[in-house]
Amino acid sequence: MAPVSNAVVGIDDDQRFALIKFRRSVKDVLKPEHNDHFLLRWLRARQWNPEAAEKMLRDSMKWREKWGVDTTLESWKAPEVLETHFPSGSTGFDKEGSPIIIVPFVGLDIWGLLHSVSRTDIIRMVLRHLENYLAIARKQAMTHGSNALKVTVIFDLEGFSMRQYAWKPAAELVFTLLQIYEANYPEILKICYIVNAPKVFSLAFSVVKKFIHEYTISKIRIYGCDAKKWQAQVLTIVDKDQIPEHYGGTMVDENGDPRCSSLVKPGGKVPKKYYARNVVADTEKEYTKVTVKTGEKHVVDLLCADSESVLKWEFGIDSHDIKFSIKRKDQDGNESVVHGPRKVAEGPVDVGVLPVSGPATYAVIFDNKSSFLRNKKIFYDVLITVPARDLNIDDSPEELAATANES
Repeated sequence: MAPVSNAVVGIDDDQRFALIKFRRSVKDVLKPEHNDHFLLRWLRARQWNPEAAEKMLRDSMKWREKWGVDTTLESWKAPEVLETHFPSGSTGFDKEGSPIIIVPFVGLDIWGLLHSVSRTDIIRMVLRHLENYLAIARKQAMTHGSNALKVTVIFDLEGFSMRQYAWKPAAELVFTLLQIYEANYPEILKICYIVNAPKVFSLAFSVVKKFIHEYTISKIRIYGCDAKKWQAQVLTIVDKDQIPEHYGGTMVDENGDPRCSSLVKPGGKVPKKYYARNVVADTEKEYTKVTVKTGEKHVVDLLCADSESVLKWEFGIDSHDIKFSIKRKDQDGNESVVHGPRKVAEGPVDVGVLPVSGPATYAVIFDNKSSFLRNKKIFYDVLITVPARDLNIDDSPEELAATANES
């Protein structure tokens, strides 16, 4: 087959000049398949600055060598638990020929996987999937044109819980993957539909998007649980015969499954028989326990010094309910409510995150003033952290990092 046309349209003279300059500066590292469409990804990611795009591309080439993306990744044998419990798959192509990636996110048991395999194994699994989809996209472009070079993604958040991702190793993995994506796979996303998103997801996304380029954010569409709304949007760019019935299409697999589970692996809870790693966990954390008397409130003041910070909370109540809110007071004494107030009842631990900025003081408030009969026993853990500083988001393979530490 002939390669996808290298002709580029839709750019002005200055941009075309930047493309020519960029190609000349990186010609020593380019491969035959690195045509102008490939180079434009890096230029757009760096606002058409050829020098910045060159640095980004060269850094990415070093990263690919470090991870063996173009050498050993294809022959890497994934652990059995990843082959059976990693949720993802593809059922077809959008109307422009791009691969459709479907991720049933609730099937990602990040706790179980990180107790069974290394973080490096999970990252390699993600990279192998992504590289395979991009290879399919390049093949599609030979017959469908350059519009097929990007991917269309459906993230299904049905049943999403933030609890797993409040666990530090899980949060570190998420931020590492975002860092890898933004640094090494610019401009590959056509559109991402995040569907069945619960209200709590908006809090998580408000933190996550600080690690995502604005251009990527512009490609993300978030929908709640009203299937009619998001299915109608998906079907504007995808034909019904290319996606499962569950997502508004007409496809079922050979078992008649409307989710096409034979094509889109659902993942699921990892059996403990696979557990092999002693991951440092916070299951044994010591919560602060207090009794909030009738007509009173308990306030936890937290100082925030940095701008790119996150306030994290976990708390529960032994019985009945309590009102929960968060207030911010700046240097001038101006006070505002930034979360809540809302009632939280006994049951599962309430987990959340909130982007915060300083210098300011944040007051986490457990309010029992409306109760005149009952004291309320609560337990909590709250803190302010700076993800870029406090989380390990090193994108080196673990074995390479270990070698570096030994030397």
